[in-house]
Amino acid sequence: MTTAVTDWLAYEPTMPPPPERAQARVIAVFNQKGGVGKTTSCISIGAALADAGYRVLLVDFDPQGSLTVGLTGAHELPQTIYEALLGNLSARDVLLKTGTPGMDLLPATIELSAAEMQLVNEVGRDQTLARLLAPILGDYDVVLIDCLPSLGLLAVNALAASDGVLIPLQCEYYALRGMALLFATIQKVKERINARLQIEGIIPTMYDQRSTHHREVLSRVLEAFGDLTFHTAVPKTVKFPEATVATEPITTYAQNSPGAVAYRRLAAELAERMQ
Repeated sequence: MTTAVTDWLAYEPTMPPPPERAQARVIAVFNQKGGVGKTTSCISIGAALADAGYRVLLVDFDPQGSLTVGLTGAHELPQTIYEALLGNLSARDVLLKTGTPGMDLLPATIELSAAEMQLVNEVGRDQTLARLLAPILGDYDVVLIDCLPSLGLLAVNALAASDGVLIPLQCEYYALRGMALLFATIQKVKERINARLQIEGIIPTMYDQRSTHHREVLSRVLEAFGDLTFHTAVPKTVKFPEATVATEPITTYAQNSPGAVAYRRLAAELAERMQ
């Protein structure tokens, strides 16, 4: 491991108390590439923040419904964010409590895949999610939106509703290739729809410190993105899929595992950045 990478990962954040805000900070967890750890990051960071006293809302905005399944085990639900987007229900009608005190969920199922087509002719279609969330933002400190791996209308809605973007980035060279397009998309939304949007940070995921390839990739990420990169690289561990099967965050399922430790550090660092 290079000295630069070693020094970078040595940073130890301190979890600050929840800030006094009129409404939640909304953060989209976004990458147009799938399989980089978006859902795991949503659940794990959300749970770590809730454990520290933050009021957290997780929004499942991916028709795959992985966030919902990972917290409830349910593939079908009578009321989801899809009905709320269409105006048939309010956000509060759809809210679910999770097994983590202080952390709620707006669930989704495969029905959400129809939303893009149904919203395309709506006036202000890119602000639909923002309008849905607005009445409940005062109830939370942080809202994390689990985005689908796409650059379509649902993704634009998530970015339009957000104050910031978290970008999980797998520690593989090919994962770096899409970053230019991702940054360009975020910049376009910032310029045309949501001027307050900013990048909260890049989360290195699926990191194996024994791998020369992974260390080289992380070094390149630091060279390219500098302070945008979080000081914690989330390791590969079998505990993540096990936690999903158990419908628990890894912070409670395997609270002393390297993955749980990493996400608690990430949550603390994110909380520092949100102050």
